[in-house]
Amino acid sequence: MLPGYLVDLAYLVAALLFILGLKALTHPRRAVRGNLFGALGMLIAVVVTLLDRQVVSYGTVFAGAVLGAAVGVLLALRTPMTGMPQLVALFNGFGGVASLLVSGAAFLSAARLGQAVDAQFTIAAAASGLIGAVTFWGSLLAFGKLQGLLTEKPVSFPGHQILNALLFLSALAAAVWVTQQPGVPQTYWILAAIASLLGIFLVLPIGGADMPVVIALLNSYSGIAASATGFVLSNNVLIISGALVGASGLILTNIMCKAMNRSLTNVLFGRLAPSEVGADADDVYAGRITSTSADELALLLDGARRVVFVPGYGMAVAQAQHAVRDLANALESRGVKVEYAIHPVAGRMPGHMNVLLAEAGIPYEKLVEMAEINPTLEQVDVAIVIGANDVVNPVAQTDPQSPIAGMPIIEIAKARTVVVIKRSLSPGFAGIPNPLFAAENTLMYFADGKQAVLEILTEVKEL
Repeated sequence: MLPGYLVDLAYLVAALLFILGLKALTHPRRAVRGNLFGALGMLIAVVVTLLDRQVVSYGTVFAGAVLGAAVGVLLALRTPMTGMPQLVALFNGFGGVASLLVSGAAFLSAARLGQAVDAQFTIAAAASGLIGAVTFWGSLLAFGKLQGLLTEKPVSFPGHQILNALLFLSALAAAVWVTQQPGVPQTYWILAAIASLLGIFLVLPIGGADMPVVIALLNSYSGIAASATGFVLSNNVLIISGALVGASGLILTNIMCKAMNRSLTNVLFGRLAPSEVGADADDVYAGRITSTSADELALLLDGARRVVFVPGYGMAVAQAQHAVRDLANALESRGVKVEYAIHPVAGRMPGHMNVLLAEAGIPYEKLVEMAEINPTLEQVDVAIVIGANDVVNPVAQTDPQSPIAGMPIIEIAKARTVVVIKRSLSPGFAGIPNPLFAAENTLMYFADGKQAVLEILTEVKEL
């Protein structure tokens, strides 16, 4: 075993690297460095733990590392950018179930060997089992909704919140039972079973439009579960890293709640779905849609002095970010000011659009947050919406019964001319029509996002 002071020092260095990594991740230009800091910190933590705890089988550890690396590489290579939210949801779930199983193994081992355990051990094990199970099953449900395996609409029934309350109280009672009966291993798995049901029924009534908030919250849960597991194993670096993930996830959840005008309390208890009473698509669109073409839009852009792009999930699906960059460069070469209006929850996860645009090499300084761009939209000559729907839907401000009621939006309708590039009039993730498409100053260009932008670019170059 390593000297205690050396282990503590290594863990301190790893914790500092984690903090520096999180700090660097706050800006795209430092994000790669932040990832490297975090990876180096985790490498130090793992190596020191393996050297300090010599009871483990290094063959088993190596086999697990190889298997995990293979799965990680496969997921990284095969997952498209549009699938990142689902992948994040799965990672949250993996973190939760890892905490659940590790704490369970420690609890069962202590019970089988008849070891005396203290209150820290039993309370931490109960917390890890409860939160880990909620995280795992809640994340699987979020993955299913995002992947389209389950309905994206909220699923609820009379007495749903009462059932959630009963499951929550039952889980707490089971957790107390675990702490009082440390020698009875069955109590831990009963707690896990109840918590699993709680995780499912907490996420079930939440619709797709609110899924970015849920992902951030589940990320926080996975960190809290890991931190609790650290107390079970008396491992300082696991306690610290789990606490960092839990705190940062909760901060992000709070930011997302403000961006969507949601209550953090409602997120915690699975109450994010307003009633879905609203206008029918035929009533909203009938006879009011104005279609356009690439050559018409090229002429429109030729007379523009300021153009704003509003990216959304459809841009990610079409992989149109590089074409958008090329069109923006062509416009800027003609003296046009080009900006990108970014909604905090555009796409299906926080920062989704930022990552896409950064991938295309678009300077970060040209990305303007919603709160900053909204007051200036009246001075925009042409606003081009590519695949965005819910984040520009004025219903959020006009219909209190809408699923997105109260959510702050990019008020793009204020622009002199709005161009919306979409394949069809299909609704966004919230499943409701968008009156913006039928507005007098809106032109609809029905086409694949990438192909449409390339056609516009061709026409612009020919002018």
